[in-house]
Amino acid sequence: MRPSVQTLAEQYQNNLYAAAFHICRDAEEAEDIVWDTFFQYHTSKKEFEDEQHIRAWLLRVAINKAKNANKKFWRIHRVPLEEYMEILVFETPQSERLFETVMRLPEPYRIVIHLFYFEDYAVRDIARILRISESNVKTRLSRGRKRLKEVLKEEWEDDESGEI
Repeated sequence: MRPSVQTLAEQYQNNLYAAAFHICRDAEEAEDIVWDTFFQYHTSKKEFEDEQHIRAWLLRVAINKAKNANKKFWRIHRVPLEEYMEILVFETPQSERLFETVMRLPEPYRIVIHLFYFEDYAVRDIARILRISESNVKTRLSRGRKRLKEVLKEEWEDDESGEI
């Protein structure tokens, strides 16, 4: 099975961008990673079993490219998250705060939370994509959730105590 790059771009461009951005935290870099991923698909001769196999392969390639981008020397000159948050548009203040909180998590937690909650992947699929054990995925999800809960609970309590 080999759908065209155009077909895949229409289906997965936003998903790949979100996954790459959650790792590299740079809009332009994430965009480049998406197109590099589609280029790698185009030049590969790999045959895929089904749509799910293609999606998982594309996400794995994008994640690996994003991790590699983080190792580049010029990454130290990236735009801070705060500046980027000013450009993004969110439906609610709560969704903005949740996004920002997830983006502040360490990378191992951030990417599994993204794949689980935003991409709707099961633990088994995340393990296959990231090439780690299922127990490692579960541990990262648990620790990431715990950190999110702590941060969001502290902020909620601060908001409550600040009101008269």
